[in-house]
Amino acid sequence: MSISSVKQQFKQEDLPLEVVEFDTSTATVELAAQALGVEPARIAKTMAIQLKDRNILLLAKGDVKLDNRKFKDTFLEKAKFMKPDQVMAITGHPVGGVCPFGLKNALPIYLDESLKIFDYVYPAGGGANTAVKIQVDDLADLTQATWVDVCKET
Repeated sequence: MSISSVKQQFKQEDLPLEVVEFDTSTATVELAAQALGVEPARIAKTMAIQLKDRNILLLAKGDVKLDNRKFKDTFLEKAKFMKPDQVMAITGHPVGGVCPFGLKNALPIYLDESLKIFDYVYPAGGGANTAVKIQVDDLADLTQATWVDVCKET
């Protein structure tokens, strides 16, 4: 269902984007980078986060991690990652395939500043063996994302 919902959004909105499906898993940054033949940093990992009053998706460069202090300063609370069953119920995508496209429920999308070093990145495409190549500027526009600085280099 979730890969098809991503493809359906691309078709309905006449977007020149394609969900690439692999025979191997792309469920982690390392696996996705290996399947695509790119550096891990270019994978736009999507984190599903539960806040007190709403759920959000945060996309960041594949080789960074959440900086708890920066996150709390920005969102005024601690980050709480959704549990796998919550991820599927809220986004419609399985863990390892979560992306800001074809969502079951509309969610605010945030992009970490770390993504700005790239012209294009590869978020997942709704399944744990998928990827979508997208220009960073297009990702921001298409998802109506808000830019934030909440991650740090590992």
